[in-house]
Amino acid sequence: MHKSIGTRMSRTYDAFDAFKHAFETGKTIHFLQRVTEDFRFRVPLPLEGWNNEQYGKERFEELIRFERSVLQAYFTPILVLENEDNGIVVFRAEGILNGKSYLNELTVVYEYEEDRIRSFREYVGTPLKNYEAP
Repeated sequence: MHKSIGTRMSRTYDAFDAFKHAFETGKTIHFLQRVTEDFRFRVPLPLEGWNNEQYGKERFEELIRFERSVLQAYFTPILVLENEDNGIVVFRAEGILNGKSYLNELTVVYEYEEDRIRSFREYVGTPLKNYEAP
């Protein structure tokens, strides 16, 4: 992995910008235009049905709807790394979770198939124990 501003890094910056836009606004089109047909993801939600690998664009849209129902946050990238097959972004999320102030540091790891996102896996800094549906 390397940290650089080269043209290859732009796919991770672009991927994260689209990811951030989806979570912050609920608009998923920019992110979903960047994924492969066999797209999959894993998020650290301690809830039945979300605690394993998820598949497809529709499931990502469901994730965004759910997340926005309990979390209103803004994401700030801290570190971006990339190699030929993967991109990593460490970011800060700040906002409101279930009506309470929320601040956390997370990491998202993208797996690429050429310039498209084949999968992502999100890791959370502080466990999300109180992450419940409203």
